[in-house]
Amino acid sequence: MSIATLQEKFGEAILSTVEFRGEETAIVEKAKAHEILQFCRDELGYDYLIDISSLDHFGEEPRWEMVYELYTLGNGQYHHLRIKCKAAENEKIDSVSDLWATAEWHEREVYDMMGIEFEGLADHRRILMWEGYPFFPLRKDFPLAGRPSEMPDVAFTERAPLAGGPFVTSPTSASTVHREPRSREID
Repeated sequence: MSIATLQEKFGEAILSTVEFRGEETAIVEKAKAHEILQFCRDELGYDYLIDISSLDHFGEEPRWEMVYELYTLGNGQYHHLRIKCKAAENEKIDSVSDLWATAEWHEREVYDMMGIEFEGLADHRRILMWEGYPFFPLRKDFPLAGRPSEMPDVAFTERAPLAGGPFVTSPTSASTVHREPRSREID
């Protein structure tokens, strides 16, 4: 129902749609994304912003894809709606922190991990990495072995170890509980 309403209201700005297992997704023009998201909040009742995430389509243009997960809780009706838009590598995305206050945290995380900047976001401080960290760890061009750090008091002075680390699951035929890193004793 939401998708049909969006298509009727925004026409060609809705580039494509997908429905899968009761979840609706609309891929929209970047230039209209903020307006569409505001319409979803104000007119369709999607009052809960679950998450904002991003995808890196490294080697393709446009490189970035933003994903907004919306939910409506009103009138005993529970609906999930996903809005997506794509942006080129050097383009900024319009912030939706004016629509949902919680968006600021999500947008800061997207900036911190991917380097995507948001037009209208008041606070661009990093949220997970330290200020001055020159890289964006979730980009596909970030090496899996890590990068050397010259900040010994803040991070590793060598490449960060991954294999067997405290946050890496171990391949085994054991149950999920035993694959969990916290179940292993760490020296």
